[in-house]
Amino acid sequence: MILQAIINGILFGSVYAMIGIGFSLVWGVMNIVNLAHGSFIMIGAYLSFTLYAAYRIDPFLSIPLVMAALFLIAYGIQYFLINRVVRGPSFVTLTFTFGLQILIANICLLIWTADYKSVKLPYSSAGLELGGLVIPLVRFGIFGVAVLVTFLFYLFMRKTKVGIAINATALNFEGAKTVGVDVDKIYAITYAVSAALAAAAGALISPIMSINPFTGGALVGKAFVISILGGLGSTIGALVGGLTLGLVETLGTAIFPSAVQDFLGFAVLVLVLVLRPQGLLGKRFY
Repeated sequence: MILQAIINGILFGSVYAMIGIGFSLVWGVMNIVNLAHGSFIMIGAYLSFTLYAAYRIDPFLSIPLVMAALFLIAYGIQYFLINRVVRGPSFVTLTFTFGLQILIANICLLIWTADYKSVKLPYSSAGLELGGLVIPLVRFGIFGVAVLVTFLFYLFMRKTKVGIAINATALNFEGAKTVGVDVDKIYAITYAVSAALAAAAGALISPIMSINPFTGGALVGKAFVISILGGLGSTIGALVGGLTLGLVETLGTAIFPSAVQDFLGFAVLVLVLVLRPQGLLGKRFY
């Protein structure tokens, strides 16, 4: 049972990594704790559900569509709204993103109602059996796609001009402006990329998790834990943080009652904050 729990934790931890990467990106670059991040995950799941219900588009195939949709929506939100308060006090940006989260939740409530929804795939019960262990086919596919998207994001941040500009803005805001970086535009792209990653995570969880308009609040709590565990500004750190949280939760529920799942995640968070405040792979200057 323990080995099966480890496998499940690793498979689902990859989705946690994607959730954490987007949240950590905005926090590390813009110094904003984006409380609306969970709502973007929820919208990605809802869009994936709608595309499957209406047109039978598999959630794995709908990922580019939902990522593009959330990229455009988030770019507009950041460029025209958040950029007006981004350099204000942290309380202002925190309040703004909290209000945005409430607004998005109520819009989703009007469109999709309060009923729980999930994608029921015809192959959802299929799996591979190896020596008594079962690897669910859907979860294995989720793991593969999540790792691929994380790798592509890593290349984007390290090998493209936009990614390098994002890193430069994170490290030295005034220095980036001095060398000609359009910081407002980079902030908007950063926020949009974060939302696109959240949308991809939402599409991936839609076949294995039921969602309603208020799921975003719980998901942003997960993102916060993952970002702290891995360390702000580190893509690999977010991957490690996501896998760590996935393992802690699945191993914990294999030993303890499932009601303590969230408690275990926050307990590990407190432990990491005490022993290594910058996170497992974070750097102090972030």
